[in-house]
Amino acid sequence: MSSHSDIQTNTETRIRSSTAERLRTAFQNSIELDGTLAERLSAYAVASREIFPAYGDAVDKLVSRIEENGAARSAPAPGQSMPPFVLPDESGRLVDLEALLANGPTAIMFHRGHWCPYCRMSVDALVRSQEELKSAGGQVVVITPERQEYAKRFKSDWGVPFPILTDLDNGYALALGLAVWLTPDIQQLLADRDLPAFHGNDGWMVPIPATFVVGADGLVKTRFIDPDFRRRMDVESLVSVLRAAR
Repeated sequence: MSSHSDIQTNTETRIRSSTAERLRTAFQNSIELDGTLAERLSAYAVASREIFPAYGDAVDKLVSRIEENGAARSAPAPGQSMPPFVLPDESGRLVDLEALLANGPTAIMFHRGHWCPYCRMSVDALVRSQEELKSAGGQVVVITPERQEYAKRFKSDWGVPFPILTDLDNGYALALGLAVWLTPDIQQLLADRDLPAFHGNDGWMVPIPATFVVGADGLVKTRFIDPDFRRRMDVESLVSVLRAAR
């Protein structure tokens, strides 16, 4: 005979499973929309809040905390030099900023990881726009705090043609003032996402999603930083800035 605790556990498991399935469906419906990246992101944000309101409320509090603490204020602004980096890509090859810039203007994009639906949508939009990005004479690299095996999975799952670099322990993001700590309520709500395994540590830190377009001279031409990870730089603007930075 099942105990009360067993019944409660089974009920909670069914609820989590149902919620996860509804979120997967909402993601698929949103990413297949015939619209801009901003429209797809917004559609998923609205749907996910209806499905999982506790997470939406927790994210709102997190965003407010980040804004109040002035996170990212020290990040390089237009006209300033982009600090150098040497980071491994998904195959373990070291990639440095200087070598990238020798080939032209570069968009350096910080993403939270393969597990984040908003990051997946952003990467999907970049993949769809590869021809426009190439014609603009620019290149893209994505930086996440995930270990290489997950960077490789991210790249493979979405057919990514550009490097996905591993910023282990968020070292580079911290140097730019972009790393933020996920509070215990967020950690609990993300219990089905094994961030300690993805990151190789239990710090529960992620970067604020950001885009820096850096010219061949090493100077930042434009940047997009939003503490609300549900919003990203639109691809049309990125293409335009890369073209102007040639």
